[in-house]
Amino acid sequence: MSENTRTHQLIGRISALVLLLLAAAYGIGGSMIEYAFSSDPLGPRVVPVMLSVLLGLLALLYLKFPGSAEGFPTGQSLVRVLAVPVALIVSVALMEPLGFAAAIFLLTTVTGWIFGAPLKLSLIGGVVHAALWWFIFSFLLEVYLPTGAIFG
Repeated sequence: MSENTRTHQLIGRISALVLLLLAAAYGIGGSMIEYAFSSDPLGPRVVPVMLSVLLGLLALLYLKFPGSAEGFPTGQSLVRVLAVPVALIVSVALMEPLGFAAAIFLLTTVTGWIFGAPLKLSLIGGVVHAALWWFIFSFLLEVYLPTGAIFG
């Protein structure tokens, strides 16, 4: 076994541990969802808890058999990898003041731009993506989406 393979297996195991922690946090969060007495028999806790159990089992499997994982990103790749969750967090934080459509527009545009799309195409993608999800949730599924304190 070469050093490179050992290093990659270690990276895979670290990734598996991170996924296992994420599964535990998601499962705990999902089990704490409060619901009304009149909801369906299973309640809203079932899906998040089932997904956390599935993710936990797959993380344990990956921990046991890590295979050869990709190396940790460095340089520009690391910046891109870290920029996406930051963009997601900022988008979620802006959901209340800007509303769903504007937050999704920003997230999609920034994500496209991070991964090398020209700014014009990123902006077009952001508009199309936001309009598509707004149409699906608001008109087809009739789900309330926040319009934002600024626009609403």
